[in-house]
Amino acid sequence: MGKSKITVVGAGNVGATTAHIAATRKLGEIVLIDIVEGLAEGKALDMAEASPIYDTSQSVLGTTDWAATAGSDVVIVTSGVPRKPGMSRDDLLATNARIVKSVSEKIAEHSPHAIVVVVCNPLDAMVHVAAKTLGFPKQRILGMAGALDSARFCTFLAAELNVCVEDVKCVLMGGHGDDMVPLPRFTSASGIPISQFLSVAKIDELVERTRKGGIEIVNLLGYSAYHAPGAGAVKMAEAILTDSRHIISCCAYCDREYQAGGYFVGVPAVLGRRGIERIVELNLDAAEKAQFAESLAHVKALVAKVDALL
Repeated sequence: MGKSKITVVGAGNVGATTAHIAATRKLGEIVLIDIVEGLAEGKALDMAEASPIYDTSQSVLGTTDWAATAGSDVVIVTSGVPRKPGMSRDDLLATNARIVKSVSEKIAEHSPHAIVVVVCNPLDAMVHVAAKTLGFPKQRILGMAGALDSARFCTFLAAELNVCVEDVKCVLMGGHGDDMVPLPRFTSASGIPISQFLSVAKIDELVERTRKGGIEIVNLLGYSAYHAPGAGAVKMAEAILTDSRHIISCCAYCDREYQAGGYFVGVPAVLGRRGIERIVELNLDAAEKAQFAESLAHVKALVAKVDALL
């Protein structure tokens, strides 16, 4: 792959932060697009003026013109209404489904060979909407959720253990919501199972905090997180563009895998130049299978709702 091109759709907090992180990582040509005149242009100019300080020599083009996005290798979709206090991810369903459908039509027109990473909520349902609209091969459509949720779980664990956060590795599955499935049995600090460090009660407490991680930020700020989601999206884009084959928990299409039956849901996956290179199938125990089945049932219910709306 030559010089890569990344389009970030939506110049709000998540989109602008995603574009900024991608620029500092020097991932290629970056286009930031928004429907609001001046918003993407202004934020892109601000980033450009920061580049001499970061010493990145990386510019970001801000625009409202979809023609500028043509031929993108990766498109990251952040557009949509953010969560506010008292709102669940499900409350966003109807509005964001219409937005994602409209954006996906533009992506299909201008970047028919792109790999698309969806970030907006409710995540699993929005990935379904994008896939249904785009008509791309399923491995080229994925959602950023597990990368964010894993980062939260690792952050909480590292703080509790007082160890370097880079040493903590974990796996999360299921839908991106309160019934997500962090997997302590597959979580370690420098290869040492966390059960060697923490009690079951403490692990359960950190799992629950991870599940509520999004609303914890919303309650503190009055709006959704954006630094960690942006970093998660860029981590996925970088794995794709560099064909690094990183295993990242993300929302991917599963049919026979985990007996999902043809739904986009959070699983560990190998990411490379084709998008989802393969799904990693873990040997789950009975309790883990039950949690995943419950989370998948919620995803299926959301998909049914969104199909009825569109």
